[in-house]
Amino acid sequence: MQTEPKPGTLYIVGTPIGNLEDITLRAVRILQGVDLIAAEDTRHTGKLLQHLQVKTPQISYHEHNSSSRIPEILEHLQTGKALALVSDAGMPGISDPGYELVKACVEAQIPVVPIPGASAVITALSAAGLPTDKFVFEGFLPAKSQQRREHLEALQTEYRTIILYESPHRLRDTLQDLAEMWGSDRQIVLARELTKLYEEFWRGSIGDAIAHYQQREPQGEYTLVVAGNPPSQPLLTEAQLRAELEQLMRQGVSRSQASRQLNQYTALNRRQVYQIALSIVLDPE
Repeated sequence: MQTEPKPGTLYIVGTPIGNLEDITLRAVRILQGVDLIAAEDTRHTGKLLQHLQVKTPQISYHEHNSSSRIPEILEHLQTGKALALVSDAGMPGISDPGYELVKACVEAQIPVVPIPGASAVITALSAAGLPTDKFVFEGFLPAKSQQRREHLEALQTEYRTIILYESPHRLRDTLQDLAEMWGSDRQIVLARELTKLYEEFWRGSIGDAIAHYQQREPQGEYTLVVAGNPPSQPLLTEAQLRAELEQLMRQGVSRSQASRQLNQYTALNRRQVYQIALSIVLDPE
């Protein structure tokens, strides 16, 4: 079913993450038919549009001008224009400011239509060889070491496959932090330059990855797929966790000690477990 872009509608258009052939026919038709394209980088998107022979005008929309640009885009939409939102690569809104525009459109009751396309998250996961039935996407980790380590600590007991983005100049530091916080034996897949000429999937332990990149300079953008931490026994539900915490506390164990003791048996992080412990009021027996 082919339909022309509808007036007053924002289209979220997925674009290639590398190989320009990874563009859907529908995406091309929408880009040709809308009145305006809001692009993260108009020069970058201009090359794609030139390749596709699309002559639709562009405006810039990125993290540094989103607050001032959103009212302008809403005005275009409210006066009946159809717009497409694109990022430099992949699906808009994934680790870029697209979310803010979509939220504003939803609040203004402006129709938002997704045009599916390539995504580094799903592309890497599909070929990694790690469990795909459950996973979490954490995007880019904090740049500062202390904040990054705190973030990784919160994910220490995450049992689902974990997907991260990382730049080449921070890859070695991130791998070191992963080894210290999650253990060097944890399995990891480093997907580099996805869909491009030098696409590479490196598979092994975090410790092996550190050794590998001591001998090799990281190049290109990385998507890291990391095995989750399998629980040693079935995970406690929140109700079960609360009951176990209460029992330990009645035995004289402090809230913090009880939280640490039970943290490994739940999908919640240590701070969440401690917050539950804090909420428990022990009635006198």
